[in-house]
Amino acid sequence: MVLVFIDHQDGHIKKTSFEAASYAAKIAEVTGTTAEGILIGTVNDNVATLGNYGLTKVHTIADTALNNFDAHVYTKIIATAAEKADVIVFSNNTTGKAIAPRLSVRLKAGLISGAAALPDLSNGFTVKKTVFSGKAFANITVNTPKKIIALNPNSFNVITTGGTAEVVALNITPDEAKVQVVSTDLVKGEVPLGEADIVVSGGRGLKGPENWGMITELAELLGAATACSRPVADINWRPHHEHVGQTGLAIAPNLYIAVGISGAIQHLAGVNRSKTIVVINKDPEAPFFKAADYGIVGDAFEVMPKIIEAVKKLKAS
Repeated sequence: MVLVFIDHQDGHIKKTSFEAASYAAKIAEVTGTTAEGILIGTVNDNVATLGNYGLTKVHTIADTALNNFDAHVYTKIIATAAEKADVIVFSNNTTGKAIAPRLSVRLKAGLISGAAALPDLSNGFTVKKTVFSGKAFANITVNTPKKIIALNPNSFNVITTGGTAEVVALNITPDEAKVQVVSTDLVKGEVPLGEADIVVSGGRGLKGPENWGMITELAELLGAATACSRPVADINWRPHHEHVGQTGLAIAPNLYIAVGISGAIQHLAGVNRSKTIVVINKDPEAPFFKAADYGIVGDAFEVMPKIIEAVKKLKAS
């Protein structure tokens, strides 16, 4: 059996969980077994619809106290539920990175984090993963009876099957959480960076926070999230939760638009898994152009208004 962890936030299942479920279902298909999910806590979504992503069964422990994430508690629950699982799949996001290594130690299971492809079963169990901040790939072979895979977000397409999953309550009494949540400050009204298909990002080339309107306007038109480079967050032009890069959030959207960002290696390390990168910079020697799929050499204050106008016309047509 292949078991996949279903991550959720604010009562809704995350998009990365649909990717992980599709990935797990494909592994189950090629290994001749079934894919099942485990969901800890409560959601407002219909859990049975996870069958649309290839899961035959979803194990739930619907305790609202578990909506506050505690890696130790979650690990113990999953370890119990994974008794019959040969492969356990996580999304390689913040939650997955907190649980997967702990589960690996508890189950004595080999762990592949940052997986970028389905396992190659032609000679054992080998998975391609990203290394060196996404600049290269490595093929890792796991020989342990149980195997854990943490799948990079946006590296496997969501596959829908039209099925419905059986929802089964887990008969597990969770440990008392060692971490107590005193308060939570949530960012409202924005597309979460980790879930966004499109990201519009700005750097010091915008010259000041008063010029950020064109970033947010284009993002709103495209239904995108906004982001920034580290220097912009450090000088408080933008909040730190928008900082992407090696020391910020690593993202992998389908489209990343970088405006006025030179593209230092630390920034590239956080965005180089984007499917398509568009760079707008007036410096033709900016390092970012070497990583870009499309580049516009020009002043952002001249280029961005034209792009915004073009998008408006396209949406109106």
